[in-house]
Amino acid sequence: MLSIEQVSVSSKNKKIVDSVSLSLHKGDWYALVGQSGSGKTLLSQAIGQMLPPNLQANGKILFHDIDLLTAPPKQMRTLRGQKISYIFQDYQGSFTPFRTIGQHFEEYQKVHGISDSKARKSNAFHALESVGLDTSLYRRYPFQLSGGQLQRVSIAMALLLSPDLIIADEITTALDSVSGHKILELLSLKQKETGFAILFITHDWRHVKRNANRLAVMKDGKIIESGEKDHILHDPKHEYTKQLIKAAPTLDAMQRMYRR
Repeated sequence: MLSIEQVSVSSKNKKIVDSVSLSLHKGDWYALVGQSGSGKTLLSQAIGQMLPPNLQANGKILFHDIDLLTAPPKQMRTLRGQKISYIFQDYQGSFTPFRTIGQHFEEYQKVHGISDSKARKSNAFHALESVGLDTSLYRRYPFQLSGGQLQRVSIAMALLLSPDLIIADEITTALDSVSGHKILELLSLKQKETGFAILFITHDWRHVKRNANRLAVMKDGKIIESGEKDHILHDPKHEYTKQLIKAAPTLDAMQRMYRR
């Protein structure tokens, strides 16, 4: 589905992401793991042609044989949302404070060519219900929702047009542990229902252990280790990976916390 081939991201004077290669298949939950500043988010932005103007990406990013680094802007606008959706860490910043949740759904669907107003409202209601939210939220403003509810709305919008790939960038960082766990359970449930792939960007090994099937460890802009999750967890090769795994809470400790 997605093949990233020797992709680098550079500013005028510095290479920030250095010759990264990885691939995602249908149904993958692929975790890209590393500490802040390792280049994870910049790589995800390169996939959607959303890098800051002072940065340049080179290499190939093939999505269903379309090179996303060279695709024209009109094609990318269609792909983003319809085939590739993002869920961001700053979910609150994704919403305009004085527009209702319904107005956000309206605008999102209009941009992607859904002209029937009744269909747009029906789609929004179905999307809200699919993530466990009451349709009464359609008429509310973002500041009237809790953090967990807003993140669920973000997921509903990301899934609205049935994309093949979800890029989830540190989506639990701003939530408490229990809310974050519930959000990832919801995302896992929706993935099992529809089979989309997830590129899950995180620094939190607890969520990697619980959800991913494959992973790559990123440090200083490079992939230092990648493969099946269970293989890396039980037999890490790189010292940095060993340190990250050792520092992460155990699954038993996580389960005890979530049962409280």
